[in-house]
Amino acid sequence: MDTRLGPFDDFITATAVLTRLPVGAAAPEEGAVAAAGWAFPLVGAGIGALCALAFFLAELLGCDNALAALIAVAAGLALTGAFHEDGLADTADGFGGGRDRAEKLAIMRDSRHGTFGIVALVLSVGLRSAALAAIGDPIHAALALVAAHAASRGVLPALMRLLAPARPDGLGASAGRPSLVVAIVAGVVGAGIALALLGPRSGAIALALSGIAVLLAALLARRQIGGYTGDVLGFFQQIGEIAMLLVAAAK
Repeated sequence: MDTRLGPFDDFITATAVLTRLPVGAAAPEEGAVAAAGWAFPLVGAGIGALCALAFFLAELLGCDNALAALIAVAAGLALTGAFHEDGLADTADGFGGGRDRAEKLAIMRDSRHGTFGIVALVLSVGLRSAALAAIGDPIHAALALVAAHAASRGVLPALMRLLAPARPDGLGASAGRPSLVVAIVAGVVGAGIALALLGPRSGAIALALSGIAVLLAALLARRQIGGYTGDVLGFFQQIGEIAMLLVAAAK
């Protein structure tokens, strides 16, 4: 029997999956994550807003832009439990170190991180921190944080619909396949937040370039392992967030 009560339950499910916040949600049933995908960009916007608050507080305490930027990124890591960063590192290790599909998937399942994963983590944290420091102005940095976190998660349901799970178990398989409506709503909400906060021109450029980056990442995943896993979804999110912050920082 379907026990889901509606949109609020979807939002709680999305929050439980994407963050470490104690929302009291039970383990999601099979397919529940896909159904909750429309709420991904809203949860992302909330994460971005809390990261922006950390940036503001750091600036108020007298930190320079570089340190405030690093603190904002660290706040995101704390809120999500580095969930997406772990996926990025595992994917980098698997794609970079595996000789064939089976070996790549085995490496990605290993919780230990190798050279490729560590380098990917350093680049992710470094590029995001550098981009925020380059933006400089706290207001613009805050808007970019919310936009990047929202849009980079808003695209995930579409990728879950377009790609097939690479293995029969794990988060990629148990999450389910989002409906077309869920994928469209998530994409529109994520893009709408980015356009509203960054402006029509800058927002459109950021969305276009980050979309291209994520599309290339999706093609790479399909070629490497034939689809996606939970780790690969984290990889997609990180690529999208990094690309949007870099565009926002461009002069």
